[in-house]
Amino acid sequence: MSFDAEHLQVRLSPRPVRYYPQADSTNDIALAWLGEGAEAGALVVTNEQVKGRGRKGRTWHTPAGTALTFSVVLRPPAAHLHRVTMLGAVAICELLDHLGAADVSIKWPNDVHLNGRKVSGVLPEAVWNGGQLSGVVLGIGINVSIDFVGTDLADTAISIAPALGRSVDRLEALAVVLARIDAWSAALGSAALFDAWKGRLNTLGRQVTIGDVQGRAEAVDDDGTLLVRDAAGALHRVLAGDIALG
Repeated sequence: MSFDAEHLQVRLSPRPVRYYPQADSTNDIALAWLGEGAEAGALVVTNEQVKGRGRKGRTWHTPAGTALTFSVVLRPPAAHLHRVTMLGAVAICELLDHLGAADVSIKWPNDVHLNGRKVSGVLPEAVWNGGQLSGVVLGIGINVSIDFVGTDLADTAISIAPALGRSVDRLEALAVVLARIDAWSAALGSAALFDAWKGRLNTLGRQVTIGDVQGRAEAVDDDGTLLVRDAAGALHRVLAGDIALG
């Protein structure tokens, strides 16, 4: 099915959708829309993202027609804000399950892996008004048909279609992952979401390096904190960071 404004509106109705053939960052657009009062579930999606934003200000370009790059406005309770990252990662895993992928996991805290390589990332950005949480923009990028062969990312990144050996309808895939985001948004504080996220982690039990912390990843708390025990036996609580697996 064609991936354009008309087909998106029809397939995803009654969800509010803003489609852009090309955009710098769907998160930036969604953050502005949130400030204008966008309702929960409002979607910004582009066919080509020129300046996608990741952790630590990293940017990347997603070629036209090769990925799902979108942002969803959420309005969770502030007490469950830390669960939004879990929600995004689990929803992507469930999309991959739906498509028939076999080796799907999450590299703590929010990178989704397929066959041991990164297929998707999640970037939530919260907006506060004083001490009140106005909302969250959940940015997601999923590699659908990007060809990483012969690139610097060939050993670390992967796309769904080459992994499955068949084409993937991006519009139908988007509809599936949005349905899972909606479902988990309604159960954001549940043990089921935490269990689903924890059960997918490929990090626990392995040697990890996160900044200055090195050791064995022992467990995760229900707020997503990673517990790492170093060689001296000290336990470190790590809230976020780039992680290297041993």
